[in-house]
Amino acid sequence: MQTMLVTGGAGFVGSNLAVAFKRKYPERTVIVLDNLKRRGSEFNVPRLVAEGIRFIHGDIRNPEDMEFDDKIDVLLECSAEPSVLAGFGGSPKYLINTNLTGTINCLEVARKNAADVVFLSTSRVYPYDPINAIGLREEESRFVWQAGDGPRGWSEAGVDIDFDLNGPKSMYGATKLCSEFVLREYEAMYGVRSVINRCGVIAGPWQFGKVDQGVFSLWVQAHYFKRKLSYIGFGGLGKQVRDLLHIDDLFDLLDLQLADLEKAKGKVYNVGGGRETSLSLLETTRLCEQLTGNAIEIRRDPVNRPADLAIYIGDNRRVTADYGWKPKRSAETVLTDLFDWVRDNEASLRTLSGL
Repeated sequence: MQTMLVTGGAGFVGSNLAVAFKRKYPERTVIVLDNLKRRGSEFNVPRLVAEGIRFIHGDIRNPEDMEFDDKIDVLLECSAEPSVLAGFGGSPKYLINTNLTGTINCLEVARKNAADVVFLSTSRVYPYDPINAIGLREEESRFVWQAGDGPRGWSEAGVDIDFDLNGPKSMYGATKLCSEFVLREYEAMYGVRSVINRCGVIAGPWQFGKVDQGVFSLWVQAHYFKRKLSYIGFGGLGKQVRDLLHIDDLFDLLDLQLADLEKAKGKVYNVGGGRETSLSLLETTRLCEQLTGNAIEIRRDPVNRPADLAIYIGDNRRVTADYGWKPKRSAETVLTDLFDWVRDNEASLRTLSGL
């Protein structure tokens, strides 16, 4: 591979992956395209340029922005409107145009260039009602799935890729799943080699967290800057659980996949922290208090948000079997790296927050 295109490349995931690939393979040309719509992405542009990465201010919704002088050899499709709450109470037009139409424009680049594709999908393709119907019990700091029988595709190891996809999942999840289906057709009709990674919660430095996306970064920053938070839904206890994946662990996997993409051709993987790297909000609060030395006010709102989940943990065993990959960084490491980044970039983050 000589030239890599990273779409959504000024966002948290795209920028970190672009930098990591350029540092490991300095001889490669890395091009980043981003519309800079998400607040905070503009802070990544100088970092990308300093690494020798070419930045293009463009929008995947516009086919004219997807014309490149270079031949593209591999496409990392990281672009998305990532909010699970997007479209609730308003129009989903931007979401659909970005996450579906935009993906098709990206796949046209791959078709024209005979480029390989790594598509970053989401665990949100799985419907929330069947997941919330899995039996659980309340422990001191988190909810835990009950041992025993459950729906097809679920075990105590988490949700596997053969979990039933029928049922509402949020417009975000639906558009990403539709994009998976379209990618499969590009693979069958045009020979585009690809792999689909359904990622759980990805976290790490350079993530500008919000309440609807990037919750672990939001939690660290709120504690650092002494802002109020809320435990929302599921009784307002803060015991809902997510697995989390350090961005560097994701890079390690993509590097392995691109080195042997034939093995992944046509496959879908769940990619997350698994049971071993998971946290509840309450556990996250305790770790943030230890890191920052600050205890903040956290309100309790018992009402569930749309499409929310009491527990999500992905079953990584398929990708582990194919590539020998497992997350190396613990949940504590993820939060510590976030804390170090916030401390080192305090002035910029204060500017971003208007503090």
